Amino acid sequence: MGVTPWKIAGEIFDLSTRGWIMGVLNVTPDSFSDGGRFFQAPQALAEARKMIANGANIIDVGGESTRPGAEPVDVAEEKRRVIPIIEELAGETLLSIDTSKAEVAAAALDAGAKIVNDVTGGRGDDAMWPLLAKRGAAFIIMHMKGTPPTMQRAPFYRDVVAEVADFFRQQYACAIKFGLDPMTLAFDPGIGFGKTLEHNLSLLKNLPRLRINDRPIVVGVSRKSFLGKISGHNGSIHNRLSANGRLYFAPANERGRCFARP
Repeated sequence: MGVTPWKIAGEIFDLSTRGWIMGVLNVTPDSFSDGGRFFQAPQALAEARKMIANGANIIDVGGESTRPGAEPVDVAEEKRRVIPIIEELAGETLLSIDTSKAEVAAAALDAGAKIVNDVTGGRGDDAMWPLLAKRGAAFIIMHMKGTPPTMQRAPFYRDVVAEVADFFRQQYACAIKFGLDPMTLAFDPGIGFGKTLEHNLSLLKNLPRLRINDRPIVVGVSRKSFLGKISGHNGSIHNRLSANGRLYFAPANERGRCFARP
């Protein structure tokens, strides 16, 4: 097996023998997975520290819901939600900012985040690429078909694996053009982001075909609706935990994304 290095804040981590767990902290009133339970800072900080204690390697802080049908949040409100949390947790663990806005990403990096996780894969804000090149932050490039308000309206692909892989190659080339260090990049196929059940399963089955120059793959399946469909738990989101745990090879109470070498 080859080495899968990922450079974060100048330090190189080898993910070739052990995947990482990213704990997802939704500081929003309308998260699909937790219904806004961590919208207030005390609850958000307590949940983050619980995930760290349970083994999360990264905490991904997001202030704008990207669930199907979600509406955008303005920059000022997004920063108001996430920056105090990042400032408080900086130094306790690796922190990622889940945003597609360069201004929010810059403020989060100033506050102590080391990773930018962009659901648009660099397409949402023209200022994102120059910011990342200047700051040297690690960057997660995710594939999403459409936007959160529209992405689940009958998504169609001729070959979902080929199309996502092509998108990754295009965004990798874009990153190099703007001067990003390729070792800072990771790629997320965007499970549930403009995909049907069949699309999700095809991507999970073919993760090795999505590899770009030995870059890490991020797999975000936690509590998503396709888990309910394949496990028979289509009701409460919390009933999807057992299926989530089996897919992750992680404790069933973990919430988040998994970084792995397929």
